[in-house]
Amino acid sequence: MMSTAVTVAYVSAACAGAVTLIAAFRGWRSIAIWFFAAGMVLLAAESTFTGLATDAALVGEAFRWQQWRLISMSFLPGVWLLFSLSYARGNYRQFFNKWRSVLITAVVLPVLVAVISPARLLFSPVDMNEGNLQWLNMQWVFRLQPAGFVVYILFLISTVMVMMNLERTFRAAVGTMRWHIKFMILGLGVLFAARAYTASQALLSGRMNPALVSVDGGALLLSCLLMLRSLFRDVSEVAVLPSHGLLENSLTALVAGIYFVIVGVYIKLVPVVNAASFQAKAFFLLVLVVGTTVVALSERVRMRTRRFLSRSFQRPLYDYRTVWRTLTEGIGSRVKQQDFCQTAVTLVSDIFKVLAVTMWLVDDKREDLLFAASTSLSAAAGDSLRPQKEEALAIIQALHNQSEPVDIETAAEEWAAALRRLNPTRFRTGGRRVCVPLRAGGHLVGMIVLGDRVGGIRFSLQDFDLLRCVGDQVAAGLLNAELSQKLLQAKELEAFQTMSAFFVHDLKNTASTINLMLQNLPVHFDNPEFREDALRGVAKTCDHINHLISRLSLLRHDLQIKPAQADLNDVVGRVLAGWSAVNGVTLIKNLRACPPLPLDREQIFKVVTNLVINATEAVSTGGVIRVETSQNNGWAVVTVADNGCGMAPEFLNRALFRPFQTTKKEGFGIGMFQSKMIVEAHGGRIEVESELQKGTVFKVLLPLQTRTA
Repeated sequence: MMSTAVTVAYVSAACAGAVTLIAAFRGWRSIAIWFFAAGMVLLAAESTFTGLATDAALVGEAFRWQQWRLISMSFLPGVWLLFSLSYARGNYRQFFNKWRSVLITAVVLPVLVAVISPARLLFSPVDMNEGNLQWLNMQWVFRLQPAGFVVYILFLISTVMVMMNLERTFRAAVGTMRWHIKFMILGLGVLFAARAYTASQALLSGRMNPALVSVDGGALLLSCLLMLRSLFRDVSEVAVLPSHGLLENSLTALVAGIYFVIVGVYIKLVPVVNAASFQAKAFFLLVLVVGTTVVALSERVRMRTRRFLSRSFQRPLYDYRTVWRTLTEGIGSRVKQQDFCQTAVTLVSDIFKVLAVTMWLVDDKREDLLFAASTSLSAAAGDSLRPQKEEALAIIQALHNQSEPVDIETAAEEWAAALRRLNPTRFRTGGRRVCVPLRAGGHLVGMIVLGDRVGGIRFSLQDFDLLRCVGDQVAAGLLNAELSQKLLQAKELEAFQTMSAFFVHDLKNTASTINLMLQNLPVHFDNPEFREDALRGVAKTCDHINHLISRLSLLRHDLQIKPAQADLNDVVGRVLAGWSAVNGVTLIKNLRACPPLPLDREQIFKVVTNLVINATEAVSTGGVIRVETSQNNGWAVVTVADNGCGMAPEFLNRALFRPFQTTKKEGFGIGMFQSKMIVEAHGGRIEVESELQKGTVFKVLLPLQTRTA
């Protein structure tokens, strides 16, 4: 007669095989199904080997089945890690590429360890003595060898990573998507939480305790029941897009860390465990944890609890301050319309516990409706539901002057029927659909339709009041996003017009010069001096145009610097060596010792050159230009000062570093803009002091990094 542990092992193996077949015949078609099927088959094989080892009458037989169990377990990390990165994820290829090295390690390393050296997984019966082999509850207990420890360590690490991936997928899902995958995530969470527990215990004790191995079978059986619940839900269209920050804010990582600390303390304080009652206690605890988790994840239970507290203790249904803070913080930072709309429907879904929330926007001509975002429909599905122009006009006209949420479920008008078609529901018990008009600036800008509410609970007066406030806030946010986009376009147009004005003005003068030359060409063509002068004029004009184009092209290229250790005094010295002396202008230089620092020599050369040229053009006869280098509080400082005309405070504060802003008659206003970009790219800054008719002082501060021995 088989023991309970053997029965659990065989039954769980059968259940794992059944789940694999059901998943295949349910029409779930994605790359994840192959990993899921492979993982379940491996779990079934492992559970079968566990049953055979537990039921073995001879130690050698038990030893061989335990070896096979560890070999099959070595295949689990890679397969389930691949599944956790692909299940219900629309962007799984990005994760595969990012996790490439981890996946290769998880797939290859445990298998190599187990397959190449199976004799080093467990102590063999021949080498065993009383310290290596024990008889516990009529079952053999084997000690782990180094290869066995490696397999268990890799398995434990991958188990935690799988749970973290599944947690991220669940947290990224909203609305009906979360409803689809909830029990699958929960079932696998139960399985791998139990496996993490048993693997950690095996590593800490250094042996394969059959009481712990039996817990694996119970967890597999329980997880199969939960996964079956998920498989009988339609999962064909589930595709969430979680972020890449898998380790950030992970509850799984926190719980795993706390657990391992507690286990480490427990294993030292309690050296003897009552093995006879351990299995029943562990399984009962597992069932209790799963039951509590199911209740905690149930949106219906949370909704009913909140309503009970509201009715029984006279509390409002919503914490309005929290709701409003969450809403404003969530949509306040979204500038792009697509991000704004997706965030808005996600927040509305969470606030009102509604699985299907869809937003439609009115086009610029106010004649059509455009799909914006949804928690239950993909972008392709939303576009396929796009209404006919007549339907869209009827909906827009019906809601144009409507400011209150509208119950569209029982309305008999054609526009209501069209709106219901645009927003299909999945659950017959999901309650009535409600449309919230989005009005801003006296116009209808869109609408939000809510359906499939958790538990089918009807919307109350509190719900409708809050829905109207949320709708007004979302509409205002949409209008602000639209105005921000128009403002950005206006600024771009202004910059283009300013640039065009400079360019056109200079080209006009150049064209006038060439035109005058062409007018005189027929009259003076035979004059050699005129021809030489004309050729010089054409060459000068071409150089000027090329110079103009090269200066303007600086604005459309990303600045890239190539820093290397260099002597700042050497760069400044090169600039001053090429300075053209001006009659009546005195140049004073004071280059103090400065250690080498990382900088792009050519780019800094441009900055210093521009400052020296500006200073030269600002002074008149009797002027003085002072160029200094120094170091101060971790900064290398280049100072260029003059006693010239100076700059007005308004120009200094608002226009100095902006492109196309200049006080020069022949300047483009690009030099200081480019200099600021170069200095900031080095991690530095430019400081300036100026006063009209008294002069200007520019200071370029670059971070100083001295070499250490």
